[in-house]
This record gives sequence, C-alpha cells and structure tokens, in this order.
Amino acid sequence: MFDGKFRTWLGAGALAAGSILLLTTSTFGAELTAKQVTFTKDVAPIFQAKCQECHRTGSMAPMSLVTFDETRPWAKSIRERVIRRQMPPWHIDRTVGIQKFKNDMSLSDDQINTIVSWVDSGAPQGNPKDMPPPKQWPGDNEWRAVAELGQPDFIVEAEAYTMPAHHQDVWWRPSTDVPVTEPRWVKAVEMRPTAAPGRRIIHHAVAYLDQDESQNGNSADRASALGGRGMLMEWAIGKGYDLYRPNTGKLLLPGSKISWDVHIHAVGEEIKSGVQLGVWLYPKGQEPKYRTYLTAFQGVRRGGIDIPPNTISEHEGFTVLRQPAILENFQPHMHLRGKAMELEAILPDGTQQIVSYVGNFNFNWMTNYIYADDAAPVFPKGTVIKVTAWHDNTRANPNNPDPDQQVTYGDRTVDEMAHGWVNVTYISDDDYNQWAAEHKPKREAFNGAPAAPASNRK
Repeated sequence: MFDGKFRTWLGAGALAAGSILLLTTSTFGAELTAKQVTFTKDVAPIFQAKCQECHRTGSMAPMSLVTFDETRPWAKSIRERVIRRQMPPWHIDRTVGIQKFKNDMSLSDDQINTIVSWVDSGAPQGNPKDMPPPKQWPGDNEWRAVAELGQPDFIVEAEAYTMPAHHQDVWWRPSTDVPVTEPRWVKAVEMRPTAAPGRRIIHHAVAYLDQDESQNGNSADRASALGGRGMLMEWAIGKGYDLYRPNTGKLLLPGSKISWDVHIHAVGEEIKSGVQLGVWLYPKGQEPKYRTYLTAFQGVRRGGIDIPPNTISEHEGFTVLRQPAILENFQPHMHLRGKAMELEAILPDGTQQIVSYVGNFNFNWMTNYIYADDAAPVFPKGTVIKVTAWHDNTRANPNNPDPDQQVTYGDRTVDEMAHGWVNVTYISDDDYNQWAAEHKPKREAFNGAPAAPASNRK
C-alpha cells in the first residue's frame, strides 16, 4: 500500500532521525561546550534568520522568540521540534530530489546542534551585549515582498465576507476587475487576507484569471495551459509571494478579471475578512520570453479518492506535458489526513526522476518549495508528471477528526484532495535542445542513478 519512504515517516524513521541528530550533536557538541553556547551570541541570530518571521508579537505563531525572556520557557519544546525537523515548517525530504531552493527556511545540522546544545546546557542567556540588534519586520499592513521589490504596482481585492462563529464551510466567489488597459506582464504576486484575523478562517484562496486569450497572438502559449481556467496565484497558511525567474512571467490582458475562490471555515468567533492580491509588473514595454502557468498536477485519477476508515491510502495521478517545460516549484495540497506527496517525472525514454518528496506533510503549513533558478528541472515534451499522495486516516494522525469515517474527494476541510501546485514555464523545442546539450553530463549522471534508494522502493 505504501513504500519505504512513507513507512519511515510512520514511526521508526522519525525516531532514527532524532537519534542521528543526537549522535552528531555529541561530536559537534564537544566544540560547542568548550565555548558555551548562549542565547544572545549563538541562538538569537538563528532565530532572527529562520524563526522570527512568524514567532514575534502580532504574527501568526502562538509565542514570540525575539527576547531571551520570551524564549526561555519554550526551550525544551523548541529542542524537540527542531530535532524532528517539525520547525521551521520545511518538510521536504533531504535525501532525494532537488535540494536547492530560493526560499529555504530549514535549519542546517550545525544550527540544530547549536540549539540542542544550548538547551542541554541549561539554556543560558549569555552576555546581553552579545545580543544582535532587533530585526526590522514589515508591519501587518505591509507586503512581504516590499523589501525585495518595493510596493506593488496595484492591488486587487476580493469583497470581504463575514463568517459566523458557527457555520458550515463557505466558498466565497466574488469577481474583481484587473486594472490594466493594455497587455502587461507580471513578475511577482503576493496574496494575503485583508485582515490579520482572516488567517484564522481562510483555509485557502485561489485567484483565477478570467481573460480572453484570443487577444494573445501567440497560439503556442494558448495551447500550453493544461486545461481549465488560468490561475494567477493560490494562497494558504504559510505561503509567501511568487517571484518568477528572470525573463519569465504571467500575462494580463485588457478586460481581465480575478474570479476568487476563497475557502472559509468557522472557528467559534465571528470574523470578517477578504483577500488581497498584490501585483508587481515588468516595466511597460518589457516582455519576458517565457510565460508561466500555475498548474494543479493531480495526485488522483478523475478526482477519485476513497479512504476506508482506519487505513493509510495511496493515490496517483498522471499528466503529460504538451510542450517542453520548466517546473518552478512544488507545493503539495491535501487536507487533514494528508501525510506525504511525491512529484516524479517519467521521461519519454522511460527514465524516472524523483523531483521532490514531502514525507511529513502538515495541513497547517502549505509550504511552497521554490526551486533555485539553476536547479529547477527542465523536461521534454511528452514527459509524464506523476504525483503520488498518501493519506493517513488512522488514530496515529493527530489532525484526523474521525478515523472511523470513510473519506472521499471534496472541497470541505473534512474531505480530501491531492494535487501539487506547480508554476510551469513552457519553452520551445529549440530551447529545450539547447538546455539539454548544455546539461548533458549532469543529466546522464542523474538518469543513470536509481530514482530512490533501493530500500525505499516498493
């Protein structure tokens, strides 16, 4: 029913991972003990770099990790979470697939060992003079991309919805005009709830792009989409902004609209919130060479999911690339029973490549793994993109609302889904052949290796 990688998640492997870290700590720790690890000198810089974006007053995390006094009561819990790599929420397997990302928030082994040594030595504060200056964070009303891109060129906003304290799930589907009067290319997008409390009720939101593609003279572009409406962006808790690689973007046409699909659930308190989309444009007249499409690669066949009570299930879905393409990212999407997802490519010559594998999916963190420009995989026309999804409908799953229920496909949080959100950039055959020639040695080495260690195969 499930392969070795998922068995690893189920128990022994999780403990083994912790044991390995503790063993490395014993070696690395000798050096740390000699200099004594302190919060102010050693731990605070790590938290500033990897934790405080969420763990600060007024942000989404339940506790702040900015000062020593705020952090010290949580020391043992922090130790446990970082050893198991539950936090920061970066759950991609570090042993298979692509390992270079633009937005890698994970801790290095040395950083984990530093935190563990600090806790094991009593979590000392250290000299207050060693404390780094406080990091300046955007306010609640600021976009996260501002530091890199400046203010968005325009903002599109969905009408707010008032969710009662107790209610069935709601799918709010207003429509908003896009303020462009000529074709414009998008280089980045960022989505967020219009009010901070909205993060509690908005499960996810999709900004569909409704526009007349007949205005676009490039028929190859029009044929590239894999079907259905175009999507400008999808947002879920934990996702930041999408910044497209150089010379790549999304095209907005005059008269276009954003059709919102906002999934809202009740949390015991009446909350009103909409959704905003910030858009950063290329300069007027600048047209990138490539167009990218947000695509939901399905991990099920024809929308079918059937998970019996008290079982672990495996489902797969297959999509054929109609043109050569670059895969820019991987963002697994499942609900409460989702536990693992694998993105794999089956090339026309029959070789298989595991692109990414998330072995410990967490419904509360829809992490988007954005590949580095020089690591994003490029595949020829006819490549089959295979998505395999595992769901845990047992009592071992702490997020499971009722393991005695049969679970099927559906939009509600208590139903299930399985797809991987991927920004797909289509290129020409000539572009692919040039890329393949430049990367031939690396490609041959990769294809000559097994898709995964033999012990992890079925």
